[in-house]
Amino acid sequence: MKHLLPLALSAAALLAGCQSNTNPAETATTPPPTDTTAAAPADTMGVPAGSIPTIGSPQLLFTLPDTHNTPDGLALGPGGRILLSVPNIANNSYPASIVEIVGNEYKPFASNLPVEPTTKKAAPMDLAFGPDGHVYYAENQYENSKKYVSRLMRINMQGGRPGKIETVVDSFALANGVVWKGNLLYVTDSQWDLPGNNKGSAVLRFTLEELKATGGPLHLQPKTRDPHVLAMFTTNVNETGVDNGADGIDYDSQGNLYTGSFGDGTFYKMTLKPDGTLGRQEAMALTGDKITCIDGFVIDRATDKAYVTGARQNAIFVVDLKTNNVTILAQNPDTDGAGGKIDQPAEVLLKGNRLYISNYDNPVKHFVNTKSDAPHTESYVDLQ
Repeated sequence: MKHLLPLALSAAALLAGCQSNTNPAETATTPPPTDTTAAAPADTMGVPAGSIPTIGSPQLLFTLPDTHNTPDGLALGPGGRILLSVPNIANNSYPASIVEIVGNEYKPFASNLPVEPTTKKAAPMDLAFGPDGHVYYAENQYENSKKYVSRLMRINMQGGRPGKIETVVDSFALANGVVWKGNLLYVTDSQWDLPGNNKGSAVLRFTLEELKATGGPLHLQPKTRDPHVLAMFTTNVNETGVDNGADGIDYDSQGNLYTGSFGDGTFYKMTLKPDGTLGRQEAMALTGDKITCIDGFVIDRATDKAYVTGARQNAIFVVDLKTNNVTILAQNPDTDGAGGKIDQPAEVLLKGNRLYISNYDNPVKHFVNTKSDAPHTESYVDLQ
């Protein structure tokens, strides 16, 4: 995920620059406080003043310290329990962790995450409670190593508390989004390349049975169409230089699976067969507001509306999956996130009428957000 943006660039060019939504491409010691400028290779010239509107009124849920500088994945568990992953990608001199959101506050959940042996880092991204009651999280080691050392991890729950944490699948390139659908787990890899295609990404599929099998973790076969690969995609790289592909993942009321491309904003639909394998995949022809970069999203299966984080545009979009129309729920210009303002949103979670928003705040070139800086925040929008 990681040229200066000319001041003369118009708002339309910024919003459409990544890609049209109709593109069918298939595609501890105490370190110093977070230095907000050096950590983020962003546009020094920023975005033309007045080109990004302020829409909606997101509220501040809570502020995190520098030790939790990059909030990301959100998971809704039994009894309405909410977990938040903090990979600290913006400043990984602080150890990564997972916290629990309780009301408008947070508390520790899992603070001693096992590090990957070669990188000596942990990096939890998206996470989800499995049908077995345990917590599964995708670990993104791609910022630390390009040698296919990202993993799928399991936190074995004991009496509602985290117990042993273990690797269940290894050899991902960039494990990212996770969702359980029955006893099947779907995981996105935003950098699943093949020989002759270094812009690839994929959705991979695992059964609960194989993840529970003893004998150590499953080993993926990098740079191949591994048997666990459900669908593959190719990113159209634009001026951001980002070739990360499939990122967030969820399914609708009909059981159709969706993922979105971080690099070019394509929203994909995957129609599944009864056994959970792929029947058909397509790039959706969206109308309305343009989404140029999709990070995480959540689908309200009562309405079949997808709430999508537009990381590049500093926005939360709503995609009506019945009509394919896109509207903006919340958006604001570049801010530091104070007061709950959108600050490069990465993930969302819906609990009742409240939409929780993680402000990842770790930009790349040509993003509305121009630097990683305090405060580090979680926001929310109460939906009508």
